[in-house]
Amino acid sequence: MLEADKVFAGSIPENYDRHMVPLIFEAFAEETARRAASLSPVTVLETAAGTGAVTRALAPKLSADATYTVTDLNQPMLDYAASRQGPDSRITWRQADALKLPFDDAAFDLVCCQFGAMFFPDRPAAYREAKRVLKPGGHFLFSVWDRIEENIFADDVTNALARIFPHDPPRFLARTPHGYHDKDLIRGDLTAAGFSDVTIDTRAEQSRASSPRVPAVAYCQGTLLRNEIEAREAGSLASATDYAESVIADRHGRGAVAAKIQAHIIVAVA
Repeated sequence: MLEADKVFAGSIPENYDRHMVPLIFEAFAEETARRAASLSPVTVLETAAGTGAVTRALAPKLSADATYTVTDLNQPMLDYAASRQGPDSRITWRQADALKLPFDDAAFDLVCCQFGAMFFPDRPAAYREAKRVLKPGGHFLFSVWDRIEENIFADDVTNALARIFPHDPPRFLARTPHGYHDKDLIRGDLTAAGFSDVTIDTRAEQSRASSPRVPAVAYCQGTLLRNEIEAREAGSLASATDYAESVIADRHGRGAVAAKIQAHIIVAVA
């Protein structure tokens, strides 16, 4: 992962929430919220919350006496998440680095993190922090994307951009969001951090959009892939998005489109 792979700023938070969340995150957010609520936690910490897809799904499922601390490294993403959430006195919003959590030991029943671990520069360190702030027997629930070939629109866009920029293809999607998918590695990192009873469930969903334009804009303009495209050639974002759209249309049709997305959902016990 490059340092630039962590900077969600400018128009990216809004585009991310408008396009990426309904395209690939909402289905998994509902599943994460269901699994989290089934553990009946009273004190909950969410790390790398992004624009709040899990927060919006989980908050209604928590008990009235629960406390829910929602964090992200990127203040612009957290601000956008807070703006999308209705008033809820149980929720505290706080900028925080998952590798250096500003919380006491054994403070939470549950730590959850949807599609954030891929961005952690030192995952075992982040996992040790999650374990530190969990009560004994508490749960760490998180998800990561499977390899890019199992996530069809992301793969389509990556391959399309490789044809536009053959000498320096933008590889953000393969490198970072889809770069941490090896289950043995994940299990080993958690074990090294002191977790036990690690379970990994690989789950497929469908990514659906009203037209090929939606996933093209979502990936090219709603993720950090945007920065890589613009770095290759100034002013090329629109044409690159158009080309990605045409590739998706040729493969999936010009009306409503659907394709597989796949992720690992992990639960570990502190």
